Amino acid sequence: MKKIVTLALSLSALSLTVASAQALRVGMAYDAGGKADRSFNQSAFEGSQRAAKSLGVQVKDFEPGDPSQVIQGVRSFAKEGFDLTIGVGFANNASITQVAKENPDLYFGLVDDVSTAKNVTSLVFNEEQGSYLVGYLAALNSSTGVVGFMGGMDIPLIHKFEAGYKAGVRAANPKARVISQYVGSTPDAWNNPGKAKEIAASMRGRGADIIFAAAGGSGNGVIDYIKQTQCLKANQLPSGVKFSSDNFKNVKKSAAYTKACAGNTRPMFFIGVDSNQNYLGDFDKNPATMNHGLTSMTKRVDNAVYALIKDVKDDKFKGGERRFGLKDGGVGYAMDQYNKALIPSAQILKVEAVKAKIISGAVKVPAK
Repeated sequence: MKKIVTLALSLSALSLTVASAQALRVGMAYDAGGKADRSFNQSAFEGSQRAAKSLGVQVKDFEPGDPSQVIQGVRSFAKEGFDLTIGVGFANNASITQVAKENPDLYFGLVDDVSTAKNVTSLVFNEEQGSYLVGYLAALNSSTGVVGFMGGMDIPLIHKFEAGYKAGVRAANPKARVISQYVGSTPDAWNNPGKAKEIAASMRGRGADIIFAAAGGSGNGVIDYIKQTQCLKANQLPSGVKFSSDNFKNVKKSAAYTKACAGNTRPMFFIGVDSNQNYLGDFDKNPATMNHGLTSMTKRVDNAVYALIKDVKDDKFKGGERRFGLKDGGVGYAMDQYNKALIPSAQILKVEAVKAKIISGAVKVPAK
C-alpha cells in the first residue's frame, strides 16, 4: 500500500511538473514610467494579466531603472527560453530587434514601433484617429475657444497625437486655438509630473480650459494641477480671451468646487490618454458631481498585447506589422459613468458620425 501511495504521489508531482513546463512563458519589458503609470505601460500590463488569468500563461515583468538596462532584461528572458518577450514602447525597439535576431527560434513583440527582425510582431496604432475624436469633443466643450495639447517626449509618435487632436479641434470649431508644448526631448519626459504641472499652469494662464496630455506618467501632473485649480476665472483671463459658452452650468458641482469657483468662472478639464483615465477626474469621489476628466483617448494596448499572447498560445504567431485603428477598436474615446453628464447625446451623435467618416475614408486624419 505504501508503495502504491508513493507511486501515486510521484505521478501527481510529475504531472504538475509537466503542466508547469508546458505553460507559456511571457516576458514584459516596460518603458520609462513603469507598469503603474496609469496610462500606456499600465494598459500593456493589464493585457498581460488578462492573458495570465484567462489563458493560463506565466508572466514576468521587467521595469528598467533607465533605458540602457532594457536589453539586459530582454536578453535575460531569451536566455531563460521565454516563449514570447514583449518590449513596451518605441524606445525598446533596438533591444528587442537585437535579441530577436540572436534568438530566431523565439518569439518577440514590440509595442509602438516596427522592428526589422522577422520573429517580431510589431503592434502599432493609428493614434491620430482617436486623437481627432477627443479634439472634436474638446472644441465642442471649450468655454474659451482655447485648448491645450501636452506631449511627453518630443518625437514623431507623439506628433501623431498632436496632429490628430489639432485637426479634430479645428473641424469642430475653425476659430478655436490649440496651444502645444512638450515636457522634454529625453525619456525622462514620460515621468516628470512636476514639469507637466508647470506647463498646465502656463496653458491656463493663456486661457486653455481643456488640456489633452499624451505624456505617460507626466500626465499625472496635469491632473494634479486641475485638481488644485478646478476652474478658470473671468478676471484672470488673458487679453483677447473671454467666455463664449457655459456648457456645464447645469451639472451638479461638488461643495469644494462651488466654494473655490464662485462668480463668473468655468470648469477646467483634462483629456486622458491610452487607458480610460476618466475616473481620475472624480476629485470628490462622487460620480454624481461634475467630473474633471472630459474623456480619454483610449489606445487599446491591452487588447493588442492580449491578442499577441493568444496567437502564440494558439500557435498562430506571425511576424511583421499589426496595426490597430478606429475600424477594429484599437483606438477611440471613453464614455462611462464619470463623464456621461458632461457629454450630451447630441454631441455623441456628432462624434460617431465623424468616426464613421474616418473609418470609411471620407475624412483623412493627418498623422504629422
